[in-house]
Amino acid sequence: MELDELKATWQALDRRLEQNNRINLELFKDKKLEKARTSLRPLFWGQLAQMLLIGLPFVLLAGCLWAGLESRPPLPLLLAGIFVHVYGVATIALAGCTMGLIRTIDYSAPVLAIQKQLAKLRRFYIINGMIAGLPWWLMWVPVLMVLSGLAGVDLYARAPSVVWIGLGIGVAGLLATWWFHRWSRSAKRPRLAKAMEDSVTGGSLLKAQRIFDEIAQFEKE
Repeated sequence: MELDELKATWQALDRRLEQNNRINLELFKDKKLEKARTSLRPLFWGQLAQMLLIGLPFVLLAGCLWAGLESRPPLPLLLAGIFVHVYGVATIALAGCTMGLIRTIDYSAPVLAIQKQLAKLRRFYIINGMIAGLPWWLMWVPVLMVLSGLAGVDLYARAPSVVWIGLGIGVAGLLATWWFHRWSRSAKRPRLAKAMEDSVTGGSLLKAQRIFDEIAQFEKE
């Protein structure tokens, strides 16, 4: 009887320990999940700023150009207006999709599933940053042309060298950026490659990824 009682007591203690472990895990996860939500808020507001401070002004700038035209504009000015308009719409759409991915993260899902959602968000965010950021090497030229057009000046007709030199500088900048990206990602420079990887990912996403890594490690233990 003493052995049976000891075994029953041991099993009861084991069940209670498992129950306490589950409770501790849930409390730990709840705390970390709230931190993850909070960590992604700056990214969400940053995308809203991209829509309102970059995308919308570009669309309005192109709209002002179209509204102020009384006749068909010269081809260079027309192309500049189209580039400005398309860039504005693209940055708004990309920011909206990124915000949508943030809002649709299912924090009640298993940690592995959430990590996959974060990886998808990270990939899209990097594409967003490339499309929104890299064209600035060139976009200042059509913006300058549109602003000149709004003032009644055909910049390309008045100073074509400004346009072509500006575009040349932009192309050189893009090539230099591409070269530096390739150079920095070399296996010979792992620290620089890691720093570059983290810089394009963004602090908010990095923090969220670390939080879910901690949860996954806690679950294994």
